[in-house]
Amino acid sequence: MTPVLLIVVKASVALLILAIGLGATFQDLLYLWRRPKLLLRALLAMYVLVPAVTLLLVMVWPLPQGVKAALLVLAVSAGAPLLPRKLSKFGGTTFTVSLVVVTSLVAIVVVPIWIGALARHFDVAVELSPLTVAWMIVKAFLLPLAIGMAIGAIAPKLAGRFAGPLAAIAGLALTIGSLVLLALHWDVFLDVHWEGVASLLVLLVIAMAIGHLLGGPEPGDRTALAIACATRHIGIAVIVAAMFPGPRTIVVLAAYVVASVLVSLPYLRWRRGTIQAQAAP
Repeated sequence: MTPVLLIVVKASVALLILAIGLGATFQDLLYLWRRPKLLLRALLAMYVLVPAVTLLLVMVWPLPQGVKAALLVLAVSAGAPLLPRKLSKFGGTTFTVSLVVVTSLVAIVVVPIWIGALARHFDVAVELSPLTVAWMIVKAFLLPLAIGMAIGAIAPKLAGRFAGPLAAIAGLALTIGSLVLLALHWDVFLDVHWEGVASLLVLLVIAMAIGHLLGGPEPGDRTALAIACATRHIGIAVIVAAMFPGPRTIVVLAAYVVASVLVSLPYLRWRRGTIQAQAAP
């Protein structure tokens, strides 16, 4: 049953990204390139500060070696393909779409570099080609996004009509598939132990704080970068996790899913209230 659920989850993610593409434009993609200071802050937060803080965390926290590997794997697996979906209730997708595209492209170069550093840290022979990362990002993110954008450009009325329902159906399927997958593999949490879950929660809170502080004065941008720093690219994490010693990949993903929900939902509620209060006359 697990292989079927994994197919459902992957298909749901692809449909969600396609739905995001239906409402995105080429101008959205250029948003960050036209704001170099914001772009540099976003890259600094996601690809430098979060991995650096994670490395410091595993050095000072007496965690099992497998949990340390899992934390570092997640830290370097930056990129958040579902970020626009998480922030859909905050309005426009311009910043989030641009951020996701830019960080996915940067991951092609940066992730293999970080993997090399982790390989030396764990004294294992690991080599991750940029082409491997590039192909995964193309087929899992850029291709469905491009298809959605093409449909939106050719048939905007059709795209506007189906973007919302498609995203809702795909989101529901993704949620149900993930919950069933977690229920079938509930024993994985026994491998992680409470220290692993606690350390992951701490890491996500710190990552979110980094993005919040570097997000700039615009409330929507600040919120988006905070969630982006605390959101990992699961596709990259799966590839990386298989290369290092530690918990099974399903453990990494299951622990991350639970911790991410626990951390992001309260933050998003707080930010929604804050933004609404600032907008009130």
